[in-house]
Amino acid sequence: MRIQLTTVPGDPARPNEDWAATALPASGLGGVLVALDGVTPLPGNGDCVHDVPWFTARLGGALTELSASRRDMTLTGILAESIRRTADAHRDTCDLSHARTPQATVVLARWDAAELEYLVLSDSALLVEAGDGTVRAILDDRLDRVPPASLASEEIADALVRNKEGGFFTAAADPSVAARAVTGREPLAGVRALLALTDGATRWVDTFREGSWADCVALVRKAGPDGLLERVRELEMADGERSFLRRGKRHDDATVVVVDL
Repeated sequence: MRIQLTTVPGDPARPNEDWAATALPASGLGGVLVALDGVTPLPGNGDCVHDVPWFTARLGGALTELSASRRDMTLTGILAESIRRTADAHRDTCDLSHARTPQATVVLARWDAAELEYLVLSDSALLVEAGDGTVRAILDDRLDRVPPASLASEEIADALVRNKEGGFFTAAADPSVAARAVTGREPLAGVRALLALTDGATRWVDTFREGSWADCVALVRKAGPDGLLERVRELEMADGERSFLRRGKRHDDATVVVVDL
């Protein structure tokens, strides 16, 4: 097994709000992959005294521990319990009902000698490369299906579609959103590799349209995770008229995790 992980901040002057980890049992017969993309808050996010990196570290730590140690729990149950634990850690000091209480997108994968399990919540991506080289993207596309008018501003999105029925969901303070995640399982024998990408890295495909998900994996194979992120930064800088980025950040935190099984 070979693991590569690269993460870069969108702004070197600000903390990276992505969080990623892998865990392997001593036997070597399996493992866990966790990748989170923290949601940058607007000013006045319920006066939460904790920043997004605090939240993603808490949530990511709980996800890693439970996924590795509690094989009896489903990934949906693990996400729900991890959200609950993290919420309990600041429930007494912060307004967890606020639309921008600290939150994150989630990619979670777990495998043993026989089977792969996965969970995706919101707009990060999990790519599954099969033994024959074909690539399948595991995506939660709810955000893409939200009417554009509901995303006209952050305030409108928070009021109408963020963590609401008919909108999109993130891991914040409500454990019940775990049931909204895209989940599945399949035999491990047909899987060559897993790639987790936060949306700062998926821009290569879904913002700049440089190629397909299979092309993205091919680029990572050729240039490594660093090469993919370097190319994303080049494309961001070249988009001076914001033909592709539009209202999006010039640079976003970006993370790629590659697990060759």
